[in-house]
Amino acid sequence: MNNRVYGVIGISSVMANWNADFSGYPKATAGGEVFGSDKALKYPMKKMWEDNGEKVLYIKSIKTDEGKYNPRTLKERYEHIFNEILDKNKNNLDILRKLFQAVDVKNFGATFAEAGANFSITGAVQIGQGFNKYKDSESQVQNILSPFQDSKATEKNKNNEEAKNTTLGTKIVSDEAHYFYPFTINPKAYNEFIEMGVTEGYTEEDYEKFKDAALTSATYFVTNSKVGCENEFALFIETDGDLYLPNLDKYIGFTKGGEKNNIHINCAELLHDVSDRIHKIEIYYNPYTTVVDTEIVDITYYNIFTKQVIQ
Repeated sequence: MNNRVYGVIGISSVMANWNADFSGYPKATAGGEVFGSDKALKYPMKKMWEDNGEKVLYIKSIKTDEGKYNPRTLKERYEHIFNEILDKNKNNLDILRKLFQAVDVKNFGATFAEAGANFSITGAVQIGQGFNKYKDSESQVQNILSPFQDSKATEKNKNNEEAKNTTLGTKIVSDEAHYFYPFTINPKAYNEFIEMGVTEGYTEEDYEKFKDAALTSATYFVTNSKVGCENEFALFIETDGDLYLPNLDKYIGFTKGGEKNNIHINCAELLHDVSDRIHKIEIYYNPYTTVVDTEIVDITYYNIFTKQVIQ
């Protein structure tokens, strides 16, 4: 692959919590702006790849050791997915070749310091922080009644009486939020490793795997807190390999509508000025809930769920 790619991935969160902080509330800046970290987006991608049979290195996996249930170390994870022992006698180039066989490393890079090997791989795919563009978003706190007696409360009871009430928990969600993540793909990031003979570089096949996860993984990844989260938008702009564009999320706005929401893309002038160096522009969105408003020309629109062209 020779082209660079610039784009934006949009995630909707309705009565869900896309990315919680340690307090349980949606992650926010000191100024109160709600955002999702790049890790919140990468994890569903990795989980989708893993479930599809791909090798994924940087993801939590569990081992059972003497009846105990514990996460694997990085070394153990490497040995598990590559089915080989990692020790100090292992050739470093062989380890690098193996690392590039993991789809998450091939896309996002890696920091690997195990068994005498110390590698830092800057990923071809770089994803920024995804800010919520819906300004009226609010957090909702739901009380949850447990079906079990609170044993800790009984322990603390001075009269040694059993606690009569079941425990009360909370679930915190956003009533509605719309996150937009900027990303860049630079295939030249692996030129040094190509020269070393440990990878063929970032390929069209790698890009298609990323693209598939970028369009589907949030919808695919269903947990109690993520069940209301879906992929609702994605912009892909393929350019010359030496064209440099800014993060495009700053040119995107969101307006809540009556029947359908509106996503505004306001970088038509920027793209017009470099149009001779742009190869292709694609927009995927949810046409059942959303209208895309832009003056950019020569765009191919797709239904984000069916992947069919929208006429």
